[in-house]
Amino acid sequence: MLRISDFVLRIYHMALIEINQLEKTFGEGENITQALRGVNFSIGAGEFVAIMGPSGSGKSTLLHILGFLDRNTGGTYKFDNKIMDEYSDDELASIRNKKMGFVFQAFNLLPRTTVLENVKLPLLYSDVPEKEWDERAKKIIEEVGLSHRMEHEPSQLSGGEKQRVAIARAIINNPDVIFADEPTGNLDSKSGQAIMKILQEVNEKQKRTIILITHETYTAEHAGRIIKLHDGLIVHDEKVLHQHDATHEKFVK
Repeated sequence: MLRISDFVLRIYHMALIEINQLEKTFGEGENITQALRGVNFSIGAGEFVAIMGPSGSGKSTLLHILGFLDRNTGGTYKFDNKIMDEYSDDELASIRNKKMGFVFQAFNLLPRTTVLENVKLPLLYSDVPEKEWDERAKKIIEEVGLSHRMEHEPSQLSGGEKQRVAIARAIINNPDVIFADEPTGNLDSKSGQAIMKILQEVNEKQKRTIILITHETYTAEHAGRIIKLHDGLIVHDEKVLHQHDATHEKFVK
């Protein structure tokens, strides 16, 4: 049974993301699979939200739609007060680059390319003058604690370091929202904690919206709110009452 706390009731015009009866189907005829079956929620600017669910629950499908990597087949998705269907393909591509950042479980770094060049990559399609690229990238690399790895290639980095590079790359264009898809999935617990600390700092200090996809309850509890999916439906949407605070390396209420 769906339980929605007062926390998720938010002022209409403040929502960065609004989903209304969202549906997604794959296939045709007798082979249709309904991945999302009428999903409703909104996410305000500056929130840190974790989306959880077992394999096949629809969480990855939802992430792809929220990140403009796929389109819904029913209902509406409104980003920044404009319905997704009203954006042209060029506008969608521009928003993905300028207003969205992505962090994936597999890191998705370019091989045989330095940390600095990997982080600078999104700037190729930005309005930032080229003369500012190095300075901006170096500052962000320093923020994630990798100044000493600036000229290293991905093959020379640990898994945790690769994910720090991915986060630096995701935030270099000052996006409104960061989508983190199982960012600790390939990491040991210590490295995973370090990544969650960085994401919490990005959320708290830079006030960026973060949407985290995870199957781990402990990881999800670093967020301020958890949405749980099952068979394409939301079964839980509530504030995290006992949030893990990686920024102070302790458990806080």
